[in-house]
Amino acid sequence: MQAFDYARPSNLAELTALLNEGGDDKLLAGGQSLLASMKMGLMLPQRLLDLQTIPELQGIRLLGDTLHIGAMTTHAAIANSLLVRSFAPGVCELAGHIADAQIRNRGTIGGSLANYDPAACWPAGVLALAATLHTPQRTIAADDFFIDLFTTALEQKELLTGISFLKPQRFAYIKFEQTASRFALVGVAVAQFKNNGETKVRVAVTGTSQGVVRLPAFEAALTHDFSTTAIEGLKVDEAIMGSDIHAQADYRAHLASVGVRRAVEQCLKETK
Repeated sequence: MQAFDYARPSNLAELTALLNEGGDDKLLAGGQSLLASMKMGLMLPQRLLDLQTIPELQGIRLLGDTLHIGAMTTHAAIANSLLVRSFAPGVCELAGHIADAQIRNRGTIGGSLANYDPAACWPAGVLALAATLHTPQRTIAADDFFIDLFTTALEQKELLTGISFLKPQRFAYIKFEQTASRFALVGVAVAQFKNNGETKVRVAVTGTSQGVVRLPAFEAALTHDFSTTAIEGLKVDEAIMGSDIHAQADYRAHLASVGVRRAVEQCLKETK
């Protein structure tokens, strides 16, 4: 690993001033992906800007009917939050099954989303929940945030400060893990919302060649009838799935279809 400078700003104003200096900076959240990339020589920043002590990036709070989670909130903090569990228990379950305890205690939701690893868990959950992603300059809908593998709508040096989403009527996330890493071969998130008597369902899947995508056919069927019967015969197109040393596209497509059914079963089980 090459030498680099390090700074730990205490608030957003200090961070902005450092970013405006124009150097080759990388933002350090939990460091679970960044530091590994630096050790392998894949990233060679001149300076790391540590976000750990910036209060504007911390905390979980309910603002009206919307739950807001600061970008520097760890996976473990989300998994253990009574507020999150009362609002959307499936989000706690998602966070609680990311990697292992060490990573959950260091890794952050904002770091995961900004990095956008195609095998990460949060992108499917955030997309299914129709979340809004916040920066100091703007808000970005989840549908517009994920661009391509490891590529998001964030501009260079734009900071993700948090995410927010409305309370789902039902939400579940199912992951089929790669055993050694506990990354997802395929992850499926299903969210049902009810507003003014109108029901809407969103289904998002990871493990595709494009990263995380929605599954419109499953959404339409489940919006009409939220049951496993409604999706019988529906299959995920293997043409959209990725292939690598861990799994081929046809196997991932099969897992995705199974994952939607299991997520629906989990949603129904929790609301009985």
